[in-house]
Amino acid sequence: MSKTVKKHFVTFYSPGTMVAERDEMPIEKWDIKIAMEMAHNIVQRHSATPYGFRFTTRSRGSADLDSKETASSGMYYLGGRVETLEEIEARNDPKEDILRSNMRGNGWNKIVVNDNSWRWTQPLYDDDVVLPWKPRTKGSY
Repeated sequence: MSKTVKKHFVTFYSPGTMVAERDEMPIEKWDIKIAMEMAHNIVQRHSATPYGFRFTTRSRGSADLDSKETASSGMYYLGGRVETLEEIEARNDPKEDILRSNMRGNGWNKIVVNDNSWRWTQPLYDDDVVLPWKPRTKGSY
């Protein structure tokens, strides 16, 4: 009889210089409230704090040498504002030429803009969720 071992993780994403900084931590189960609480304690380089997180599950059967990712969630954004390509095109801000071009070229109809620490803009996919979020201020822990 084969026994499968599963372990759940939450990966937090914070603004980085070229790519997102990531912190992966074990979590008992895919629990949004627990992950949101954990996010208050994440600080990356240059005081960057998470703009979002996603859950993954890794599994390994008795015949497997190593575990593999067997499930993953969409991204859970910790606040932010959702903007559509239509809204961005209507603004016609010259500073957003590259953003508009990237959205059109990649077929992105929506983005999320997050300012928790440093501004971070990402495409918003169908399985992503923007959560109501307010980072704690220093001294409110």
